[in-house]
Amino acid sequence: MKILFLGDVVGRAGRDAIVSRLPKLREDWALDFVVVNGENATNGAGLSADHARLLLGAGVDCLTLGDHAFDQRDMLQFAESETRIIRPLNFAKQAPGRGVRVFETARGKRIMVMQVLGQVFMKRAFDDPFSAVDAVLTRHPLGGQVHAILVDVHCEATSEKMGMGHFCDGRASMVVGTHTHIPTADAQILPKGTAFQADAGMCGDYNSVIGMETAEPMRRFVTGMGKGRFVPAKGDATLSGLFVETDDATGKAVRVEMVRQGGRLAQCGPM
Repeated sequence: MKILFLGDVVGRAGRDAIVSRLPKLREDWALDFVVVNGENATNGAGLSADHARLLLGAGVDCLTLGDHAFDQRDMLQFAESETRIIRPLNFAKQAPGRGVRVFETARGKRIMVMQVLGQVFMKRAFDDPFSAVDAVLTRHPLGGQVHAILVDVHCEATSEKMGMGHFCDGRASMVVGTHTHIPTADAQILPKGTAFQADAGMCGDYNSVIGMETAEPMRRFVTGMGKGRFVPAKGDATLSGLFVETDDATGKAVRVEMVRQGGRLAQCGPM
């Protein structure tokens, strides 16, 4: 199975890059399934129902969220009805939507997608992500009823993301980090067959401070005082993420490639 994961979509620039580039990538790379983290797609904070529909209509099979999952109020209701949206698994049990789902591809293959929030350096304490993931993986062993498993680890600390990668090694097809918006250079297949990258990076304008226009973040860093809100940068966006090819029999990764398309970062991806 050929799977593309794209990191945090930031603002209009990120949305436009998905809409303009993803349909061709799906065709050129013969993708079976596309997962996109969309939690910053609306004004850099959350995802609205309208923008979710836009991204899904561009060829995204599944949208994951994050700690800003419900910053846009209409997502509270939309996440209940739109089954292609995945919010963090270790949110409170009363949270709307779902933290894991099994999808079926056009070729009849089954892929499970889940997302968890980390605990280290996050603004609020979430339930233990490791026990949440373990419970799901125990019920759905890789290579059984599911042909591939993707885990989106949304957290600050690369060490926590790496810990989750090794925790899931051999039990998931791929573990990929989101949230920090900066791509890491550690794409690899772990010893037991799980593809891993600590952070996929963002789909946004890299002439920025993690996707935001530089003026307000710089003011706060230099003076310690804020004057306005953060505004997403509007320049040409780079699609950043991870391409993984799995073995249909075992569900384990046989190929992993970092993805950079368009914008300012060096171009790379599957050939």
